[in-house]
Formats: sequence, C-alpha cells, structure tokens
Amino acid sequence: MDSQPFFTLSALDEGAEARVRALHLSGGMRRRLQDLGLVAGTRVTCLQRACSGDPTAYRIRGAVIALRTDDTARIEIGGAP
Repeated sequence: MDSQPFFTLSALDEGAEARVRALHLSGGMRRRLQDLGLVAGTRVTCLQRACSGDPTAYRIRGAVIALRTDDTARIEIGGAP
C-alpha cells in the first residue's frame, strides 16, 4: 500500500503538478474524463482558476481542459498540493 499522502484535484494550486491516483466519479462524467486520458498515473498541471474560482483550467496529456470544482473534488491525486 502506498503511504504517500493524497489530496483532491480541487486542492491543487495554480502552477502545481500532481499525478492522478483515482477517479471517484461515475457515469458519463467518468467516461468523458477517461476518454480525455484522465486515468490513474496521469500527470495533471493546474493552469488557471476563473476569477470566481470555478471552473479551473488543467493541462492533461498536452490538452487544456476546464473542470468544475464539484468534479475535481472527486479526483484523488498523489503528493502535496
């Protein structure tokens, strides 16, 4: 078992990078994120938060996608945010 601390993607600071550990989503949203390449082991970089804080832009496998805080709060990442 990995003893490394984990956090959610919503806690990642702008400019910080982490690896996805698990997706705690279901249905269509889980499928869409997996189709974009967001699976365990994927490196994710937080690029920019909207002025209101939602959504946030992330770089995932070379693509930039915007995700809502409700969804990123259910994506587990490894390492300190």
